[in-house]
Amino acid sequence: MKTWNDYKDYVKSVDPESKLDIEEAENLAAIVSAMIETRNALGISQRELAAICGIPQSSVARIESFKTMPNLATLLKILQPLGLKLTVSSSKQSGGR
Repeated sequence: MKTWNDYKDYVKSVDPESKLDIEEAENLAAIVSAMIETRNALGISQRELAAICGIPQSSVARIESFKTMPNLATLLKILQPLGLKLTVSSSKQSGGR
C-alpha cells in the first residue's frame, strides 16, 4: 500500500461491509465539504448560517466537524440558504437496461 486511496481501494475490494461504510463516510464528507466551502465563499459565519436556518450555531459546528450526522430536514435547512441542493441518483449502473 502506497497511499490512503490504495488502502481504501484494497479494503473495499476485500470487505463488502467496510466498502459500504467507507462510501457512506466519503459521501457525507463531500456534502459537508461543499457546505463549508460555499458558506466560506459567501462570507457567512456559522453563527449567521445558524440564525438564517433557525438552528443553534453549535449544531452547525458539530456537523462541520463531523461530530454529528444531521438528519435530512436539518441538512436541507442548511443547504437551501447556501444555494445548494441534495441530489439523489442510483449507484447501480443500468447496463443498457
